[in-house]
Amino acid sequence: MSIESRKATEDDLKTIENQLGRTPRDVHAISYRCPCGKAAVVETPPRLSNGEPFPTFYYATCPRLTAAISTLETTGMMEEMTSRLETDAELAGAYAAAHDDYIAARSALKIDVPEIENISAGGMPNRVKCLHSLIAHSLSAGPGVNPLGDEALAELPEWWKHLSCE
Repeated sequence: MSIESRKATEDDLKTIENQLGRTPRDVHAISYRCPCGKAAVVETPPRLSNGEPFPTFYYATCPRLTAAISTLETTGMMEEMTSRLETDAELAGAYAAAHDDYIAARSALKIDVPEIENISAGGMPNRVKCLHSLIAHSLSAGPGVNPLGDEALAELPEWWKHLSCE
């Protein structure tokens, strides 16, 4: 996604407000748009304007996307993935690299937040505790960066197909 298409417009911010049911906090950029064209994942700076540290750099806003992920979280997938991390060295290495990618992307904003240094999201790098974070990372970074986010994303229905994400 080009830098210009990532910049949140006033329409994007209104859409996100409708999606979340509240005023969005400190949207830095749109990191993923649904096929319908609406914002679905935003980048949030590591320190909010109120001073609060915020490690969740990629934040899913589309309610149809987040509902589909919530349903997926009830299937036992996170526990199965965490078990695999304990026994599959290649997967564990790729997941650790995803953790590093997440931190590098957030660090590129050049906002020093010692409170969350080396903290990513979703349980990375050692476990899986939130598919929302992993899928948001996969959608934003693209395929091949977060192996478990990619796996979970592949299990989602096409949430955008029948209704707009607004």
